[in-house]
Amino acid sequence: MDTTSAPQLIEHINEPLNFTPFDVRWIPRSARFALMGQFPKATGVVRICEMDQGKLTKLVEKEWPVGVKCGSFGASPSYETRHLTIGDYGGRLTIFDVDRMDKPFYSVKAHDSIINTLDGCKGPGPVEIVTGSRDGSVKIWDPRTAEPVVCLEPVPDARAASAGVSVADCWAVGFGNAYNEVERTVAAGYDNGDVKLFDLRTMQLRWDTNVKNGVTHVAFDRKDIKMNKLAVSCLEATMIIYDMRTYNPTSGYSGCLEKVLTKGENQKNQPQGGAGTVWGCHFLPQNRDVWCTAGGSGGLFLHKYNYPMERETRDKNNNPVGVAGTVELLNQRDVSTQPIVAFDWHPDKLGLAVMGSLDQTVKVAICTKLNLY
Repeated sequence: MDTTSAPQLIEHINEPLNFTPFDVRWIPRSARFALMGQFPKATGVVRICEMDQGKLTKLVEKEWPVGVKCGSFGASPSYETRHLTIGDYGGRLTIFDVDRMDKPFYSVKAHDSIINTLDGCKGPGPVEIVTGSRDGSVKIWDPRTAEPVVCLEPVPDARAASAGVSVADCWAVGFGNAYNEVERTVAAGYDNGDVKLFDLRTMQLRWDTNVKNGVTHVAFDRKDIKMNKLAVSCLEATMIIYDMRTYNPTSGYSGCLEKVLTKGENQKNQPQGGAGTVWGCHFLPQNRDVWCTAGGSGGLFLHKYNYPMERETRDKNNNPVGVAGTVELLNQRDVSTQPIVAFDWHPDKLGLAVMGSLDQTVKVAICTKLNLY
């Protein structure tokens, strides 16, 4: 890897926190972001911070009865509304305006257990929210109603039962394929390695596979286009990038499996575990072929996807088969000694990122030269 002309990851702000951050999101069209996490006394917190001349200013802080696990601005009807959706340890789904945090305008008991993950989507169609929980269910919510629009309940799983639980734990969800008013797809990842693709238009399971490692994060490269790429982040330093344009009835979607290597290692002498858990593959909003991987070793890894010469071939039955591309590591940097569990690119400022680590710090970083890719 030649890094002389590669993008550089530069730490801009590094400040300690008095709580453990679990998620962080930029507030669109601003220099502010929302931090979500848990105090040592097991209560939750949502904190709004603003960048101010190389430092962070705390604007608003709201304490929650239980820990706040995840959040998203994806369900905001527009950039101006700035509705933050959060999921907490009690299974409650809440939406409020970040400028009026004292009065949530939507709050429902969404799950019987902790909401591990959520995602929002507006697109050309209605505003919707998807949640995934420890109870194994995936639910679709419309903020105009108090009941879920769709409830995808799990079936008893033999592997989960052998571990003493009845169903697999849903760790990751993500919207995609929302390119018109009727099409919408949800990807879900589970602790037993299952990855499932639900078509919300036909209300069917479109595809499922098992990646043999717990799935910590799933993300489409874009929500508002026809499915193009799906990034699946896993335990044991593994990520898989699927080509979602071509489906084969036998083999499904083609994917490229990559190990996330820590500095100084290479593919041949890679020890088991590598960079530890891959906590997420976060696509750059301005370039869907570039993404940043957050590692369990405290490292950031900047990758680029290279498409093959032909994205489709034919099998022996003359059915189309997708051809996965290759992944190129552009640069990497260790920014923490603990896992980076939260990361978000700024939707408007190219290369500006914020992240939260289990060492109870929040960092703002700048990635240079991304306009060259």
